[in-house]
Amino acid sequence: MKYKTLLGAVFVFALMLAACAPAAAPTNPPATIEPTTVVTEPPVTESPVATESPVATESPVATDTTTADTSSADTTSTVGVPVTGEATVNAADVGSYGTVLVNSDGMPLYVFSLDTGGTSACTGDCATEWTPLASQGSPVAGDGVDASLLGTITRDDGTMQVTYNGHPLYTFADDTGAGDAAGQGMEDNGGTWNLVTATGEPLQQ
Repeated sequence: MKYKTLLGAVFVFALMLAACAPAAAPTNPPATIEPTTVVTEPPVTESPVATESPVATESPVATDTTTADTSSADTTSTVGVPVTGEATVNAADVGSYGTVLVNSDGMPLYVFSLDTGGTSACTGDCATEWTPLASQGSPVAGDGVDASLLGTITRDDGTMQVTYNGHPLYTFADDTGAGDAAGQGMEDNGGTWNLVTATGEPLQQ
């Protein structure tokens, strides 16, 4: 009897434990995560930028190294007056006057009757029309000229004028070319102008 009572108590106690135990929560199977497929596109590679062809360079302009023509250059030099160097005096035939003195360009040379003592009386406007034969240094005796008769004087303006046999020498502005002698025997500026012989005397014609 005691055994049955004890067994009954155990059974009741088991029932009470079962009733008091929390109901077990149903367990859902874990969700399966489907793999996400990432579409990877190949990187777009830009086409290389076209490079322009190098700019064509113009050929260098050829520079003319030829010395400019000086024939058109303005010059104030007067026929018979060398810019540099010594004047040359020659003897040459001029028209019907025979052999007389000329400069290196063949222009006839004159003497002035008013020049005395190796001094020139032709200055100012006179010296513009009748150009003194200037020289830088001792004059040179050319063909047919006696070098011992050549000399120089210093004019009032400091320039050196060639003389022959003591007479200052000049060219004439109206003589335009070799062989002209428009000034022979001319009365001008108060005196007479004459060509000069190779012996140093005024030509009397």
